[in-house]
Amino acid sequence: MIWQTSRFHINLDQPRVMGIVNVTPDSFSDGGKYFSAGGAQPAAFAHCEQLVKDGADMLDIGGESTRPGAPPVPLDEELARVLPVVRHAVTLGVPVSVDTYKPEVMAAVLDLGADIINDIWALRQPGAAAVVAAHPACGVCLMHMHREPQTMQAAPMDGDVVPQVLAFLQQAATELRALGVAAGRIVLDPGIGFGKTVAQNFALLARQRELLAAGYPLLAGWSRKSSLAAVSSSSLAQVAQLDIIDRMVPSVTAAVLAVDRGARVVRVHDVRETVQALKVWLAATAPEPTSGQVGAP
Repeated sequence: MIWQTSRFHINLDQPRVMGIVNVTPDSFSDGGKYFSAGGAQPAAFAHCEQLVKDGADMLDIGGESTRPGAPPVPLDEELARVLPVVRHAVTLGVPVSVDTYKPEVMAAVLDLGADIINDIWALRQPGAAAVVAAHPACGVCLMHMHREPQTMQAAPMDGDVVPQVLAFLQQAATELRALGVAAGRIVLDPGIGFGKTVAQNFALLARQRELLAAGYPLLAGWSRKSSLAAVSSSSLAQVAQLDIIDRMVPSVTAAVLAVDRGARVVRVHDVRETVQALKVWLAATAPEPTSGQVGAP
């Protein structure tokens, strides 16, 4: 299974780790940590380099927070945040994804050599699908989101989310294919936390294999989500206060479970720990040695 992108053909026969680079002052988990006002983003440059050293197979750069209730970022501000980091990231030898829904940002980062467009709106913003369709090879990740970031958690989805998410993603992929985009360029994301309740998020994990019926590779983004805090905290009062470090183990656990249920890409903050955990998963799921082979004690 190959994911075709601008510069790379990514082999998805084994799971791949996408490292998150938030160039924002207000992301829910690391807001401001890798953001600097002005043109240069030295903290973000260093973070990209560290994630690659930690084993990230690809990087995902975002200049606008999509946490519930986050305000939109003006186009010029998003460009100022993202473009310097993309220029640096494309020199690091790994595929570079950009998390954006604005067609102007998509066009600008693709011109700089970015490999993947990762869109929470699944290219529903005017002009977005045309940008991707006009590019000869970029990869694209289409995500399911109920409503929009400002309102999605105020009124989450109703009913059984799994068939609804599957139908949405199938339709989004079909519409993109109709514009001439090859199937091998498309990956789908069920959008954990984007307009779903805690129970609905875990239903998407428990029944994730049903989403494979769409016929495309899946990306899972569980890292540091509040649903993990909700089930791993001892009381509701602790959910909002659960420290980011306390969300690391639940996040890695969810990533491994997602891979075990068929996800080919996991989008994570804690790259080193996730890579280590997936090595254990790979060892446990590898074919048994043939007769006569002896493993290390």
